[in-house]
Amino acid sequence: MTGPSVLVVAEFDDALHAHAAQRCRALERLDCRVEAFDLRDRPGLLSRFTRKDLRTRLRKAIADAKADLVLAIGALPLDRQTVTELSAVTSIPWINWFPDDLRTIEDVVDRAPAYQHVFAAGSDVAERLAGVLHRPVEIVPLAADPSIYRPLRSKDQYRANVVFAGTATRRREELLSGLLEFGLALWGPGWRRTGLRDYCRGELPDTETYVRAYSGASVAINIHHLAGGNGAGVEASVNQRVFELAAIGVPQVVDRRADLEIHFEAGTHLLVFEQAEQLRELVRAALQDFAASEALGVAARKEVLAAHTYMHRMRQILAKVRG
Repeated sequence: MTGPSVLVVAEFDDALHAHAAQRCRALERLDCRVEAFDLRDRPGLLSRFTRKDLRTRLRKAIADAKADLVLAIGALPLDRQTVTELSAVTSIPWINWFPDDLRTIEDVVDRAPAYQHVFAAGSDVAERLAGVLHRPVEIVPLAADPSIYRPLRSKDQYRANVVFAGTATRRREELLSGLLEFGLALWGPGWRRTGLRDYCRGELPDTETYVRAYSGASVAINIHHLAGGNGAGVEASVNQRVFELAAIGVPQVVDRRADLEIHFEAGTHLLVFEQAEQLRELVRAALQDFAASEALGVAARKEVLAAHTYMHRMRQILAKVRG
């Protein structure tokens, strides 16, 4: 049976927003007809920043696609009034899968009531939205496309004992500074303006560079932007990198989050730290026991294939909407 026609509204590129296209491909693999509306594409010189222009282009895109539903991925450039007006005019379901953590929660809370169906990537965001919407909010975790995030043979500049790829923050710098003796390589924006500048091998990795960088690691490090909470709903969400590294099949050491062990088992799929000294000891042990580390990566990728691909997530969303 052919699936619905879906207009996916998101920001698209091959770096920070690379997963938008991967979510579209998952829908296509589920026999949906998919059209993409790129919120980064704002044509016109005078009208490019006006709500009217965006509303007009979106309405035309819906008509051209003969869309049965609109799936927004976060889509924070879309304000609440625009979605409310278009939803009333088009008479089709408007859905938002909010992929962000609590850093954007105020914008998310403002926009969520305009959508007929709302999903959150983590329990902390779902809890906040449920309080605003006065109804339960279903959690649809992040995921990865294992055909893109996959094991590769990396060498030369991509080969390193310990790798972190992501934006520089003070917390990340402090934690990673304790790993220099193990052979650290950094990728991502901001590192050349920190005390770890000499360890930076590239500023803005695209998806292929990102995958090659982590595939060349003996141990992959994952540090969230913000520190996790106490398990009571504060900073519980796990980031995209958790699923990407698991799909690549590289041994991962990640800081603890309340939602983490909903998806992966510590000690079986990845290693989890809470303090800087624990991070150092886990990395040391992982580098010394190659067989055990390799087993972690293999088990993590197997778990992604079984439960954490975008096809799994899109099935969940479509089932809820159809229900």
